[in-house]
Amino acid sequence: MRATVIYGAGDVRVETVPDPKLSEPTDALLRVVRSCICGSDLWPYGSMPARDRGVRIGHEFLGVIEAVGSDVTTLKTGDLVVAPFVYSDNTCQFCREGLHTSCLHGGNWGAKGVDAGQGEAVRVPQADGTLVKVPHTEDDDLLASLLTLSDVFPTGHHAATKAGVNERTTVTVIGDGAVGLCAVLAAKRLGAERIILMGRHQARTDLGREFGATDVVSERGDEGIEKVRELTNGEGTHTVLECVGTKAAFEMGVGAVRPGGTVSRVGVPQYAEGPIGPSLFRRNITVTGGVAPARHYIPELLDDVVEGRYQPGKVFDRTIGLEEVPDGYRAMADREALKVLVKP
Repeated sequence: MRATVIYGAGDVRVETVPDPKLSEPTDALLRVVRSCICGSDLWPYGSMPARDRGVRIGHEFLGVIEAVGSDVTTLKTGDLVVAPFVYSDNTCQFCREGLHTSCLHGGNWGAKGVDAGQGEAVRVPQADGTLVKVPHTEDDDLLASLLTLSDVFPTGHHAATKAGVNERTTVTVIGDGAVGLCAVLAAKRLGAERIILMGRHQARTDLGREFGATDVVSERGDEGIEKVRELTNGEGTHTVLECVGTKAAFEMGVGAVRPGGTVSRVGVPQYAEGPIGPSLFRRNITVTGGVAPARHYIPELLDDVVEGRYQPGKVFDRTIGLEEVPDGYRAMADREALKVLVKP
């Protein structure tokens, strides 16, 4: 089959790799019908050291079940399913607590002999625990929104949930990428009436307004913090959803949050140290967030997506074929595309 392999910064290729086969009785084989490029994929695309042997990449995908192992009981051939961005058994102590990203028997796509999502097919370990069946559809828009359940919509929802967003909280979202825009949508879904989106790309912030943002702040750094405070009577917002992952974004979050508020981080941190000293302590600031347990949130979000109440699939602004994936990476890295959908 054909699949995406990354060899280093700027070096993504589509190559012929071995066809997946059932290995364990808990496996399923899945034919990919939609996948995509994630903003977090751009970190290795921008900085991964060159290597002679490439690694598979991609962790967001929808597919149709083509075979199941003998121990799989909840899925059958022909089911359309969404795969969260990590696999899990959904039964261990951490999964039962809603923390599937810490599953004792889980793991990452593209690692330890497991296929990645940017390809034609995937062997799915722990299939019963990992995959969530969704209604069959040929509607491209609905398929796009279903695909966001694999990562970006649950990640935005995780940011808002961990921050305690509700109808009584004001919200600042830092970042106008797909996760930031989904965080706006999630905050709106949870009842927030004041949502400030910090972003500077008009096409993206326009979509953010459509998703529920009431204000847009294009300034960054101290100037951006000051603008948020101007919009909130000098106080800052109750919550900040940091959806970028840089130290500068975290510092803006700390500056924009009000005393007693919460900064929720879901952007993968690209820094080892940050401002966690006296400023946060004196102002009683809570810092939370982390990697989103998408499998935990998918059942909660699924009906709203299927019934069209929310359309997170609008974050996709370019659709390509599998062989065009290298150009899709380039387009996202060059800010020519917000999020690229791959249709094998």
